[in-house]
Amino acid sequence: MAAVRSASEATGSGGGRGMGQMGRIGCLGGAVLDRKYHARKPLVAATSNPASGSRSFGGVARNVAENLARLGIDICFVSVVGNDEGGRALLRHLQELGIDVTSVETDDGHPTAEYVAVLGPENDLALGIADMDVFETFGIEALERAWPTLACCDWVFMDCNLPAETIAALMARRREASFRLAVDTVSSPKALRLPTDLSGIDLLFTNEDEANALLAVRPGARLGATDAARSLRGRGADSVVVTMGARGAAIATAAGTSLSSAIPAQPVDITGAGDAMIAGTLFGLLSGSPLEVAAGTGALVAALTVESPSSVRPDLSPALLAGRAAGSPG
Repeated sequence: MAAVRSASEATGSGGGRGMGQMGRIGCLGGAVLDRKYHARKPLVAATSNPASGSRSFGGVARNVAENLARLGIDICFVSVVGNDEGGRALLRHLQELGIDVTSVETDDGHPTAEYVAVLGPENDLALGIADMDVFETFGIEALERAWPTLACCDWVFMDCNLPAETIAALMARRREASFRLAVDTVSSPKALRLPTDLSGIDLLFTNEDEANALLAVRPGARLGATDAARSLRGRGADSVVVTMGARGAAIATAAGTSLSSAIPAQPVDITGAGDAMIAGTLFGLLSGSPLEVAAGTGALVAALTVESPSSVRPDLSPALLAGRAAGSPG
């Protein structure tokens, strides 16, 4: 078995500086090195293609954590990275944002998760390659080691990049904890890592495709966002947000269903919009807003994000959010 160490052991550092006064959110799940290559001309198979490349940090939970930290929330991050320079750089970046990374583990047997996107000259995805095997090492024992960090949070956000047994264990333990649990399905295949009984999830984020996969809807019987949100509540989730991209989101709570509109934007790069929406919604909830209002805050953070070339808008702040909400330019 590969040796596993905490991030504080790997980097010789302590926790974050504790930025926010509103409460604490723990983010548990994916931390990824994103590499993006834009081809200058139409791609030709089996030969070298001229392209411009860039590197950034990604992963659903990591993106949500960064967005929330930029909005002033006290964040602890729990994940696993490889014992490599990419993993160390990712952790340093989070620490510079004031995020507590002491519960991130380092695995000697796998590299830090990486996603490579090859885009054609029209910015369409021609090829995507993902190496996410390191997340399979984050088992129940790792969750137990992180539990003291998570247990003191007001909210815990988890993405479905983790193994199914780890996800189920956190949902079970959440019933004895005081925090509220938010979960994102990430993708249609990864949504199936959730158990059939969704009890223990206070807020489930998913999109129409992922919701239909999770509900095992038969071909030809696809559910719309509102019906899917209602059905997922029937599986035990307390509240559900089913996103529909530019069409907004359907929300299901104990009070019924409603629709949340998207915020008009001038997109530059839509990467990270869903993660921004989740972060903005959690920010709104931590501020005391009801879910329907908080989802509007999430839509605003998503709009600000797609107008930036970065997956997480680097100048995101409470002031920027308040200014855009008041109608001033972003």
